[in-house]
Amino acid sequence: MINLNACQKSDAPATPATASQVSSYFDQTGRDDVLSGGVKQIKISTPKGDFKVWTKRTGNNPSIKVLLLHGGPGMTHEYFEVFDSYFPGAGIEYYYYDQLGSHFSDQPQDPSLIDLPRYVEEVEQVRQALKLDQKNFYLLGHSWGGILAMEYALKYQQNLKGLIISNMVDSIPAYNDYAQKVLMPAMDQTVLKETQALEAAGKYEDPRYMELLIPHHYEKHVLRMPQAQWPDPVNRSFKHVNPAIYVSMQGPSELGASGKLLNWDRSKDLGKITVPTLTIGGQHDTMDPAYMAAMAKKVQRGRALTCPNGSHMSMYDDSSTYFTGLIQFLKDVDSAKF
Repeated sequence: MINLNACQKSDAPATPATASQVSSYFDQTGRDDVLSGGVKQIKISTPKGDFKVWTKRTGNNPSIKVLLLHGGPGMTHEYFEVFDSYFPGAGIEYYYYDQLGSHFSDQPQDPSLIDLPRYVEEVEQVRQALKLDQKNFYLLGHSWGGILAMEYALKYQQNLKGLIISNMVDSIPAYNDYAQKVLMPAMDQTVLKETQALEAAGKYEDPRYMELLIPHHYEKHVLRMPQAQWPDPVNRSFKHVNPAIYVSMQGPSELGASGKLLNWDRSKDLGKITVPTLTIGGQHDTMDPAYMAAMAKKVQRGRALTCPNGSHMSMYDDSSTYFTGLIQFLKDVDSAKF
């Protein structure tokens, strides 16, 4: 394992792309998504019928294609839009994708479709439709998307060139344990007591609930900047969350997970993952940064990246570290230096 804990920020200017590289990156030859600006609605089959999910491609790189799995579950691709500021300059082809039930995709009202194994099969159908394979396919999952990425790799890693688990642990019990033993004791105890009283009464929709959690939890562990300064893609993604999916899988509490994922644990299975894997965590994350870094030792070919100023959305509050380490990983795997 190569450990990039507190990955060093480089002050050296990036090597400018040549005219031919820029031309190749924006080459649309043979693409069927030119008139839609890269957008493609993909039909997926489920036990309850066929539906469509929304994807959007940016760029052209035959050997590095990154499919982004958003968090939530039930959020949207929108908060990944910060990648627009980093990936094109590095020549990386990438795909936004709203999972079934999320804002830009079909939203069937059948609770049986909110199921982890079904989401794995959905990702596989999306991969096939986008014609991604082991020569170029990188899967990046953030938060809930990290769970989905791990599950996909454990079933379909023969299709992967590389895996990125961003801001997610391999065990919900471990996540809840960290929240109870580290995050909650560190909170203002008066605030914690009132928050837990609201939860006990089921008053998750009470405005007071978020009034307490925004300054005492979100701004410390989810996105470390005043909410008034949160970037537009983040605000849009939160606005568009599908609560039916979120609550079913994650549960209503913001201080831990419950729902269908309560007992999810793959901590003993990561050793089965053989493809190059990068784990990313934030030092101020909602999850244990040391635990996320240690996950890179469990897989057979791992690298850990800890963002020293980052929280759960490290791509925003420690973007320099996040993208420097992520792009380096992609380039290293692509050039067989990993």
